[in-house]
Amino acid sequence: MKLDRRVARTREAISKAFLELFSEKKFSQITIHDISERANVNRGTVYLHYTDKYDLLDQCIEEHLKQLLTFCSHNKSREGITTLASELKPVFEFLETNFLFFSAMLQNQRTEVFRERLLEFVSANIKEELDSQKADTLINHELNAQFMASAFVGIVEYWIRNNMPHPPQYMAEQVWRLFERNEISPG
Repeated sequence: MKLDRRVARTREAISKAFLELFSEKKFSQITIHDISERANVNRGTVYLHYTDKYDLLDQCIEEHLKQLLTFCSHNKSREGITTLASELKPVFEFLETNFLFFSAMLQNQRTEVFRERLLEFVSANIKEELDSQKADTLINHELNAQFMASAFVGIVEYWIRNNMPHPPQYMAEQVWRLFERNEISPG
């Protein structure tokens, strides 16, 4: 079912307002009134779309992780990608495009919930890739996936917290080289 454009614009305005506020102050200090004022909608409109600010946070996280998966899947199938470095470039491009969201979620350790969900998301995708390769290895795929995901999320945090000092292509190549050097690259 496709969302009405007005509804989509309203939800986008609410989400953007929330993320801006989240990057400015602690989650506990944000009120529905703050969000509605910033989004230029009334409080009832916010409640029409979200139960409360916790629901709004949860839906923002869920939506961005779905978009990331869709974005990466689309780029992978479209380009016939064969190396981890070229698979990583679209990830960093997506992070760059959605900087407001990711910086709000990762700055100053404001939300451990997001970091945990991102770690689960990355780990599950890496494990799926490792399992599909059928490589004979002494390293348990689940442990390898956790290790790689932790390293990757740590690099993403560094990159976001430092205002993306390097372009996505450079980041993808560097992460690939780190994984390759440490013999943890899938494949």
